[in-house]
Amino acid sequence: MTRSPGLSLIFFALALLGGGARAATSIPVYGYKVVHSYPHDPGAYTEGLFYKDGYLYESTGQAGTSTVRKVELQSGETVQRYNVPSQYFGEGIVDWKNRLVQLTWQTQTGFVYDLTSFKLQRTFTYPGEGWALTRDDRHLYMSDGTAVLRVLDPESLATIRRITVTADGVPVTNLNELEWIKGEIYANVWLTNRIARIDPANGHVVGWIDLDGLFDINQLPDPGNDVLNGIAYDAAHDRLFVTGKRWPKLFEITLVKKRAP
Repeated sequence: MTRSPGLSLIFFALALLGGGARAATSIPVYGYKVVHSYPHDPGAYTEGLFYKDGYLYESTGQAGTSTVRKVELQSGETVQRYNVPSQYFGEGIVDWKNRLVQLTWQTQTGFVYDLTSFKLQRTFTYPGEGWALTRDDRHLYMSDGTAVLRVLDPESLATIRRITVTADGVPVTNLNELEWIKGEIYANVWLTNRIARIDPANGHVVGWIDLDGLFDINQLPDPGNDVLNGIAYDAAHDRLFVTGKRWPKLFEITLVKKRAP
């Protein structure tokens, strides 16, 4: 995004680093080990990502250059592409049955495509901003930059309930790219190197993943915006992938639990 961090991000950082002494001891923190790295298009401003049947599906942002892509994992090559109309800033994507659903940032418009052809089937609307999507076997889950995740009916795409995400009672704002992994929702926290592991039953953060040192964004043209964002999971082979906006690499990682401070 080209958004600017607000007070909510500052308060969240204080909760983690200052007033979060309790949070630091009560919520487990995981580090990582890099298993493999793959090429990633450095022109892809990653907003949405998921893995399906051997391919990555990726949504990229920026008005005028937003896309939906099918990407070969090993090479990073785009094998199929749809250019989103220039007035829209593409955001999160998710698959549902034979469809692909995409959000846009501030235009309150979403798109439903045929998953195979990327042919546009219909549009839908929602209030507020659209940031990211994921799903379980029954519902879609949507982030909008706040501490609240919306639960959507996958057919009507209407909001049926909301989940407030908290870490030891403190709301966690700036929830961005999402992925459903083994009954939990993993969420990038925008402008940080952390991923929150969220219990969807109550919204509690049950773990933090600290990805400090994974990639040096200072070598990128716009390190203020080219941040960590993008989580995908290969359930069949238990592989976790992460990347960032305009990063030249996508990483397969395993989690390593850190010792308590």
